[in-house]
Amino acid sequence: MTERRLPEETVRAGLSESEMRANVIRLAFGGDPRRYEEFCEAIHSAIPPGTAAVLRGSAVTGFRHGDNAPFDADGPGTSDLDLTLVGAEAVALYKLEGFFIPKIHSRPVSAKDPDIAPGLLPLRDRLMKMVGRPVNIQGTRDWIMYLREHVMSQPYLTLCGKVETS
Repeated sequence: MTERRLPEETVRAGLSESEMRANVIRLAFGGDPRRYEEFCEAIHSAIPPGTAAVLRGSAVTGFRHGDNAPFDADGPGTSDLDLTLVGAEAVALYKLEGFFIPKIHSRPVSAKDPDIAPGLLPLRDRLMKMVGRPVNIQGTRDWIMYLREHVMSQPYLTLCGKVETS
């Protein structure tokens, strides 16, 4: 069932903020909005001031980008959460070898690359315990988010802060 859209809501790649939030709460938090709010607060309290945090990927859309498989298609807890921190201070948390585009767009801190942003490991561990699944944390600049949204049609849900995309 699709939520009714409010006229002033932001729509990204065909999904409204309320639709994306409903997907995330249903899929990643077992339908519990309180758990979602606790997750957002944990992020907000751990990131640099002026940094935005957004969630991307199958938790937002309900399906994987590459093959359209549903969230957790491989079993409960198998889909990860793709958290992106947006802003110069977030990007500064990553080691130089941790970037796709140096000082602009990082690789995600993940099981594959745990040491590219050591300062984010306590947050990642805390978030994974909260949701019982992998949480990957990427750092990027706001204009990359603009490209992802408007050129690549990749929606994202803002969890805290504000992404400057104009």
